[in-house]
Amino acid sequence: MRTNKLAGRLILLALFGFLYVPIAVLVMLSFNESGLPTAWSGFSTKWYLELAGNGDILGAAWNTLVVGVSATLLSTVLGTMLAIGMETRRRKSSGLEALVFAPMVIPDIVLAVALLSFFSKLNVTLGLHTIIISHVIFDLAFVCSIVRARLKHFDYSIVEASRDLGGSAWTTFWRVTFPVLLPAIIAGGLLAFTLSVDEFIIAFFTAGAGRSSITLPIQIYSMIRFGITPEINALATIVMAVSTIVLLLSQWLNKDNLQ
Repeated sequence: MRTNKLAGRLILLALFGFLYVPIAVLVMLSFNESGLPTAWSGFSTKWYLELAGNGDILGAAWNTLVVGVSATLLSTVLGTMLAIGMETRRRKSSGLEALVFAPMVIPDIVLAVALLSFFSKLNVTLGLHTIIISHVIFDLAFVCSIVRARLKHFDYSIVEASRDLGGSAWTTFWRVTFPVLLPAIIAGGLLAFTLSVDEFIIAFFTAGAGRSSITLPIQIYSMIRFGITPEINALATIVMAVSTIVLLLSQWLNKDNLQ
């Protein structure tokens, strides 16, 4: 029994090492004083200071924030409405379920090409607005799934009690349904923001020409084509840290849905 437990722990340790050791190395090298990407020469934060003075990176960060916040707000509202509508339908449809959650399982490259073709057919000029629309389509299914998980444990008797006491449909939703769903809505929004900030393929295909629609993932891709530097490591570390914090917060808010 002890041998099996030890073997299980070693396997688990090896798996976590495989996942997180490369990330730890990247973070460590972002504090490397040397300009070489792999040779350690001492601790320094100068590469983070270099990022603060890089206009291209700051512009890409602003674009990413605009896309992330806009896509999060839209996908959270639409995803919540979709979740409530689907959960309150009297007749369940597996076809509708598959249609709604298809963006979650369709490969990003397929969805990106489809969206690019769609915008081209409509003669829509590509830019930040097309990235936002594309991210809303991508994020909406994730928000919907989280809110629906909350609705699975929702006590509809309190809604009936509110209506029996004379509450209108809007009053019942705002004062009864919405407070119960709020943790799941926030969790879905935070997850949508994380996905939008990190997403590269769809943004790359639906971005317009010029720097006005360059997001951080696209900026990182354009930088690594000329070789990896500590500056790129620092930028990747910041993006990863922000995404991790937001994702952990989303999981913490959504923990009641999983119980």
